[in-house]
Amino acid sequence: MRTKSGIDRADATLRERRPKTPDEAYASLMRLCARAEKSSGDALRLMATWGVEAGERPRVLQRLIDQRFIDDARYASAFVREKTRLSGWGAYKIRTTLQRKGIAAELIEAALAAIDPETTSTRLRAQLERKARTVKYETPYELKNKLLRYGLSLGYGYDAVRETVAELVKNTDDDSCNDLF
Repeated sequence: MRTKSGIDRADATLRERRPKTPDEAYASLMRLCARAEKSSGDALRLMATWGVEAGERPRVLQRLIDQRFIDDARYASAFVREKTRLSGWGAYKIRTTLQRKGIAAELIEAALAAIDPETTSTRLRAQLERKARTVKYETPYELKNKLLRYGLSLGYGYDAVRETVAELVKNTDDDSCNDLF
């Protein structure tokens, strides 16, 4: 079967990519790390998809670490800054994501310690206010539940979300909560 580009799909599947050599993988990872932070787990996953032999992956990774192209502490700090400032994530979601990426627990905790609690509280409130303006609800109880679920899905702690939602919805009547926002 022909595709839009005119390449036969059967021919494309027959042409498999040859695995990268350790030197090719090293060069590719150097270029990637120069553009954006990568963790050691990211590098290992990429090498696996490139077909680098399993025995060679740790050696390539160690070269990258020795030359400071990869630094998990630096990666964790950058990840925390990006996700708190740009994506508005809370500490629970950030911690879980970094754990899945294979970052050591002490590096995660050190990076999360840099988060300012007051800024986090302000950001949570702003996000919940923005969500409250767009959510559809019939009762304040329904609004509270939706805002609570939303705050938790962003990775904020239950107590912080519950308190912020209670503040936002406390002075509402049954008709509308939009006057608060």
